[in-house]
Amino acid sequence: MITRRTAFTGLSASLAVAACARGQDAGPAVGDSLGGPWTAGPALPIRTQEIYPANLNGAIYVAGGLSPDVDGGRIGITDRVFVLEPGASRWRERASLPVATHHPNLVAAAGEIYAIGGFTAGDGGAWAMSEAVRIYDPDRNAWRRGPSMAQPYAETVAANLGDRIHMVTGRRPAGPANRAWSDHADTTAHIVLDPFAEAWSTAAPAPTARNSAAGAVLNGRLHVIGGRTVSGGNSPIHEVYDPEADNWATLAPLPEPEAGPRGSGGLAAAVLGGAIYVFGGEWFSSTGGGVYDQVWRYDAAADAWSEAGRMPTPRHGLGAVSVGDAIATIAGAARAGGVDTSAAVEWFSGQA
Repeated sequence: MITRRTAFTGLSASLAVAACARGQDAGPAVGDSLGGPWTAGPALPIRTQEIYPANLNGAIYVAGGLSPDVDGGRIGITDRVFVLEPGASRWRERASLPVATHHPNLVAAAGEIYAIGGFTAGDGGAWAMSEAVRIYDPDRNAWRRGPSMAQPYAETVAANLGDRIHMVTGRRPAGPANRAWSDHADTTAHIVLDPFAEAWSTAAPAPTARNSAAGAVLNGRLHVIGGRTVSGGNSPIHEVYDPEADNWATLAPLPEPEAGPRGSGGLAAAVLGGAIYVFGGEWFSSTGGGVYDQVWRYDAAADAWSEAGRMPTPRHGLGAVSVGDAIATIAGAARAGGVDTSAAVEWFSGQA
């Protein structure tokens, strides 16, 4: 079986893998129609993937990731931070992360941006998992250290649920080693940060251990959708957490795609018009794998999925953020693994 572990072996060993070195295409202008419910947004200043953006007061923040634009045509870890403010036609660069990090979970809470966990370079590898919490103050344009997690986590789902930051599933070190992707194991962990007390607590663990799932908060409940396991491939599983009861339920799984196995890893999700929309993700196979292009819509009242069209630029390792009456799908990579990284931003209105 070809898995993400084997696809990223070179990156784990040498901090970078060979990536697509061609320059970025000019692409469509901001506001151009991309067909159906899609319009072009302002591209990021750099290509990046493995990001988890956040919306704070209508401004979209992107921090860190894996980028071929930080290491001369090789994919390396970036510390750069960008914000797209309401009504702006281009991104603005802000204070860099204190440490270059890929897969940092960004969550807006208490008027600030929290960057939680992820991977840094360490001991000669590119997958040293972090327990750090960094907090960005937009008024001061500065980062400070927040309350660290008790142990490192990454490739998790993180969301603001009732003014608490919930971190669930993902991976953590399987033993003392912590430098390569293969040093880690999937987890059902569920921890909660109170940003006012600056303290972590635990909540009911997820039923299924997995990493690289997508998360979305709908009607006060946290949905965890898809993902994959370190050794078992993609998963279509969909589970939901009720904070009032502190328990989980299993819901309708992701549908069978037109291409690739059922389930998706490295996908993104966001809520629009009372429904959850899921975008992209990747799969691996003996021929290299691919990226999912179908958009899925989840109707909570019916507990059912339906197709909501196709992505103009299918990607994995992308971010999806709801702002007003649209969802921004941001960056990612157009081919499975660490190649063909994109700066694309495409807006989805959800309307046929």
